[in-house]
Amino acid sequence: MFRKANKFLSGGGDAEPTKAQDDEGESLTTVLENDEDRSALTILICDITELMRKRLIDTFNPKETGSQLGQVATHTDENGVPLGLDQMSDDEQKKETQESSEKESAELSKLERELGEEKMVALKTSALKFFDDWRDSIIIRVGEVVNSRETAQKQSKQAKPKETSSSDLESNLDETVAGENEGLIAEVLLKIYAPIETPLRKVAREKRMLILHSVLLLVLSLEHYNAHSRILLLYLTTSLGLPVTVLSEDEQKVARGLLTAAEKMSADEEAKERADQNRTARRWKMGIAGVAGAALIGITGGLAAPLLASGLGTVLGGIGLGATATAGYLGALAGSGVLVGSLFGAYGARMTSKAMEQYTRDVEDFAFVPTYQPECEKEARRLRVAIGISGWLGNKDDVVGPWKCIGPGQETFALRFELESLMNLGNALTTLVTSTAWSYAKSEIIKRTLFAALTAGLWPLALLKARHLIDNPWYVANQRAQKAGEVLADAIINKAQGERPVTLVGYSLGAKVICVCLQQLAERRAFGLVENAIILGAPVPSNSADWRRFRSVVTGRIVNAYSTKDYILAFLSRTSSIQFGVAGLSPVLDVKGVENVEVGDLVNGHTLYRHATAPILKRIGFEDLDFQELGHEEQKLAEQEKDEENQRKAAETDSNLSVASGEEGMSDEVKKMEREIEQKNNTK
Repeated sequence: MFRKANKFLSGGGDAEPTKAQDDEGESLTTVLENDEDRSALTILICDITELMRKRLIDTFNPKETGSQLGQVATHTDENGVPLGLDQMSDDEQKKETQESSEKESAELSKLERELGEEKMVALKTSALKFFDDWRDSIIIRVGEVVNSRETAQKQSKQAKPKETSSSDLESNLDETVAGENEGLIAEVLLKIYAPIETPLRKVAREKRMLILHSVLLLVLSLEHYNAHSRILLLYLTTSLGLPVTVLSEDEQKVARGLLTAAEKMSADEEAKERADQNRTARRWKMGIAGVAGAALIGITGGLAAPLLASGLGTVLGGIGLGATATAGYLGALAGSGVLVGSLFGAYGARMTSKAMEQYTRDVEDFAFVPTYQPECEKEARRLRVAIGISGWLGNKDDVVGPWKCIGPGQETFALRFELESLMNLGNALTTLVTSTAWSYAKSEIIKRTLFAALTAGLWPLALLKARHLIDNPWYVANQRAQKAGEVLADAIINKAQGERPVTLVGYSLGAKVICVCLQQLAERRAFGLVENAIILGAPVPSNSADWRRFRSVVTGRIVNAYSTKDYILAFLSRTSSIQFGVAGLSPVLDVKGVENVEVGDLVNGHTLYRHATAPILKRIGFEDLDFQELGHEEQKLAEQEKDEENQRKAAETDSNLSVASGEEGMSDEVKKMEREIEQKNNTK
């Protein structure tokens, strides 16, 4: 009976679907009509996973660094502007070429030593082992349903992915573009998750959507939806010629369907009974999961009967997949409210419940705050989680405000930590940047260039007189951010988010929290948990060794957004990260897979990141954006820039102190700033 049931779901037999099967909707049996189509799906999965593996290896390959080794010009004109080779004499060109070659060789040797260190080799080995174990489970699971375990394993060894041409990318984009913002994001994602050639692109669109839906359910049958699985589905989506929005919408439907069906199960008694069954089932699930899925669920009505009775097939089969196939593909997940709860972190409650109080031993006021409060709790549940982290606060609303721009594709939380410290820092920052002292200091820094001031310590005396106003709150908040990052890693490793991938987004010290978290995940070999890390204006070193570790635990995108006009960050970082470079001021070099984005036109001061976050996310092609909220933030950013400039001019007028007056009178200005900061701190 088991073999017969598996034959029905896998499409491995020759029998035509019966009328009863037709009434129940499609399955991969009917969508993949012949052996060639079934093989094509398995081969595509294998090709995608092979490409993912290669990109993981490239992270640790010194010849795939993603930088321009040795291309920094050593010859400049009288103004310090680098000269191109065509602007040099023959002797200068020869010397420049030789120096560039020597520099490239030295940098490559340095990278090879870095990558040859025992800790880095061990990290690479662990990352690949985790990936290979995940890949095997995916290929076996798909193979059981589509072909056979043996065929799938054989095809996985023959994987040779071939990405599509630029013309094919344009054809994908035609289906995706619905507006200017949507088109920009679609274009970026198509370049990052470039489609792989497959004959399945010739299949009718509705059937390609069913293939994607079916593979999503098969992935979930492994009882987790980790970051590797999510990236696999992104590649599958683009390779099938579908917009990424199709996957996001399908994820939302599946999340609602699972929770709706699970709610209808009798909670305690039923859950305990199913949990006992599942403990037994897990011993053979990976071996004959496809068989059991069909036999117990589709044929005998056993394991998943409660969910089938409550309409799981109807809820999840809305795009045409039949109830029997739906339950069969989900496996044990279809029959257990306990497993569904585990997937969502006890239906999402773990991130907001008193369970979080265990983390406040090390960090005061550590909590995940939902950015969206729906009337029905399950409406907010998603198969993916986003966590936004603010790095300083102008008011308490800034904990959540910057992250409302993240769209409905993810369940979004804001991380609230050390409220008082971040408020004190925000008060100090906003007072400094609107002061006459800062206007004068900034003009002096610009004369010398930012990096000249940063490397030589050529800071104006006016600014040094005011340094205690900013250094003290910065130091305190910086230390708290370090601890918060460690605690965040602990929460993610302990699955506060359930078995779902996490996207981390943060600016300023919030970006530092993310970097510390990623460092901890790498040290603890916690792979497959983080899908994306978007790091904005980070006050952390930009050295390649650290960022290679970050990259190893981020399966999807890791973005370093920096501004060469962020003079405040340069001043704050003057004593700590200068020897390694500062990620928030310059690109991260020599690490394949790290995206560097210059945002100086949006952020000419550290305090602007609060409202620049949404525009930056748009620029990098962030997958989930609320475009209405984006418009609001773009307007607020323009207003903030104008307001800060007006406040600086007013301060100059009030104090009768112009930038041209130089250092004189700055002591009075500093005392005025002290009073203003104290007043803000007392009234917060």
